[in-house]
Amino acid sequence: MKSNKAAGAVPALKQTLSTMQLWGIAVGLVISGEYFGWSYGWASAGTMGFTVTAIFIAAMYATFIFSFTELTTSIPHAGGPFAYSKKAFGPLGGYIAGAATLIEFVFAPPAIALAIGAYLNVQFPALDPKTAAVGAYFVFMGLNIVGVQVAATFELLMTLLAIFELLVFMGVVAPGFSVAHFVKGGWSGQDNFSLASIPGMFAAIPFAIWFFLAIEGVAMAAEEAKDPKRSIPIAYITGILTLVVLAVGVMVFAGGSGDWTKLANINDPLPQAMKIIVGENSNWLHMLVWLGLFGLIASFHGIILGYSRQIFALAREGFLPHYFAKIHPRFNTPHRAILAGGAIGIAAIYSDELIKLGGQTLTANIVTMSVFGAITMYIISMLSLFQLRRTAPDMVRPFRAPFYPWFPAFALFGACVCMLTMIYYNLLIFGVFAGFMAFGYGFFLLTKHKRDDLGAYDAA
Repeated sequence: MKSNKAAGAVPALKQTLSTMQLWGIAVGLVISGEYFGWSYGWASAGTMGFTVTAIFIAAMYATFIFSFTELTTSIPHAGGPFAYSKKAFGPLGGYIAGAATLIEFVFAPPAIALAIGAYLNVQFPALDPKTAAVGAYFVFMGLNIVGVQVAATFELLMTLLAIFELLVFMGVVAPGFSVAHFVKGGWSGQDNFSLASIPGMFAAIPFAIWFFLAIEGVAMAAEEAKDPKRSIPIAYITGILTLVVLAVGVMVFAGGSGDWTKLANINDPLPQAMKIIVGENSNWLHMLVWLGLFGLIASFHGIILGYSRQIFALAREGFLPHYFAKIHPRFNTPHRAILAGGAIGIAAIYSDELIKLGGQTLTANIVTMSVFGAITMYIISMLSLFQLRRTAPDMVRPFRAPFYPWFPAFALFGACVCMLTMIYYNLLIFGVFAGFMAFGYGFFLLTKHKRDDLGAYDAA
């Protein structure tokens, strides 16, 4: 068996990222979820029902992150969940986690890119949102190729501006906030929160997940962190706390600004909520649209970093063509992986008939596809944590999951509930997701001999 290392061909990433930059990545990966996507949950559950769903999902994410951090600090690998599951369950476990994470991170950016296009269309009505979305891909793929240090610094700046903008939004709409607006009845005047709303609360799960989706992407920057055993726990814990506070604030203030039914099923709920308070010609509204782009850009840019590292890690170990494991000789970034994920995302933007299933919008279905990948990865990651505690008790664990086994058990339970309900309410999208996983599994089986030839790269 030949070894990558012996052949001198193991691609390597530089350790350059600080704790602050990792926090910027953690929050930036997710913060677009405060700007759009979540309001689709109101269409299913109303504001009160969706609030209950969001609280449950927030608890799941909090326990998941505290548990996931143990894996990230113990096995700092660009593949993130792929590496943990491979160590726990072998190549098949690695494939399941890696393929699911790849679907999550490749399908999240086109949804965000479409939201960027929607925000720009508010300012420039003649600009086609899809054209703007593709333009965003080219700009930020280029920035990611230039170098991780430049990309992470830019990500931190965008994240700080996005947080500032969300605080501005809350401050501007606060004078018009009304509890009566937030709790009013839904589409047909029915009670906003009753037993009849419970099915809608389950159906709204993907959009509550969108509030926090992709924070686990910090794991894919672990190989590039200066001190992952110290900086990653700080970045994860402060990041999830930041996001919970922002999610609650944005949802409550937007829902209390006026008729919340007009904010469901759209890609730009915050500008439309502010328009209710300050009118269409207010400078505050124009400022929100421009500043709102910072949050979308932060997530879009950060997730490109995430998917590129996942493609790179899978290719490095032979789970994808080794072509994508190439590192740029000048910038030291996985440029081929960046371009490959972008090509898939751009195709998704124009795949209206393929992805527009079940009567939902293109954006809603792309969000759901991404969430299926995420939930699959959460489940196998928590199973990996339990497995490694049993089979590798002496493994160095710089951070240990608090309240073990209760925290990871609750995260696993929550993820299983999410998966079952999402399958029930999104069977067609799940069929497409399962098709992608099955296709990948076929490639996994056909390329076993190539992985044997490459040998195993073990960062643990």
